[in-house]
Amino acid sequence: MTLFFASANANKVRELQQIFPASYELKSLLDLTEVPDIPETAATFSGNALLKVNYLSEHYNVLGFADDSGLEVDALHGAPGVYSARYAGEHGNASANIEKLLRELQHESNRAARFVTVIALKLPNGIHYFEGEIRGTITTEIRGSEGFGYDPVFVPEGHNQTFAEMSKEEKNAISHRGRAVRKLLDFLEQRALH
Repeated sequence: MTLFFASANANKVRELQQIFPASYELKSLLDLTEVPDIPETAATFSGNALLKVNYLSEHYNVLGFADDSGLEVDALHGAPGVYSARYAGEHGNASANIEKLLRELQHESNRAARFVTVIALKLPNGIHYFEGEIRGTITTEIRGSEGFGYDPVFVPEGHNQTFAEMSKEEKNAISHRGRAVRKLLDFLEQRALH
């Protein structure tokens, strides 16, 4: 079964390809001749995932899903949230985003946070949503070279390594995106769609 993932983020695409079983062919916006820039203008993760999956089906008429993910920090009242990828201004500048986050938390003792992913799957019978979350804490410095985004400053609950210090397999087993994707896969298996 071929499924399209409405993302042009090569890191996310690789991560999902590692989680999906071989019975699926997972394609992304990077497989299209012209990579679209889909605006993420909604105020929620589910709203942005819906915008992306609707764009995918309207413009390309393919079966697919989209995700929107972000980091919510308790001391920052849930920020950066849906603005996680463009927290410091420029979209996708992870080091600037991390610098801004650490700066804003430098005098903060409460460093609790959570990563959230919402996946929207569009089928002929409607939209289906799958959520994944993991709680943890924000470190005071960058640690590790794996992963992407805020991974070098996020230590998941029950662990002492940041996501960026873990192997891809370790991260995928517990991450917010891994949890949401497994719910999506369980749903697809039950539907026997492939």
